[in-house]
Amino acid sequence: MLPLTVAAGAARTVPEWIHGAAIIVEVLAVVVIVVAIAAALARYLVRGVFQRTAGDHYHDLKVSLAKALLLGLEILVAADIIVTVAVEATLESVLILGLLVVIRTFLSWSLLVELEGHWPWQRTRDHAAQ
Repeated sequence: MLPLTVAAGAARTVPEWIHGAAIIVEVLAVVVIVVAIAAALARYLVRGVFQRTAGDHYHDLKVSLAKALLLGLEILVAADIIVTVAVEATLESVLILGLLVVIRTFLSWSLLVELEGHWPWQRTRDHAAQ
């Protein structure tokens, strides 16, 4: 492994740096999800409860929450790819990554169907018919 020197004088290997970067990306995903959920709930409370403005606030909340989860899932997949490809390139870790990507893809598609009311590939067919 190639050693990299940090300012404190301790040597770290490239895989350790990559693993640290993946952890930072995972933390970023959690922060994105938590901040987006808090912002969506605050917007829902302000619009629906305090201001009592017209509109479908529950649907807006669902859309905001789903978008936050989708973005967080994409960032988490990126972190898993970083770790699997750069640090733990074993058959077992690649299979686990594949399973995680399949599960997260299914979750993403489920959220997308919930938001738009149809599968992603149906959009093209519907637009072509019009």
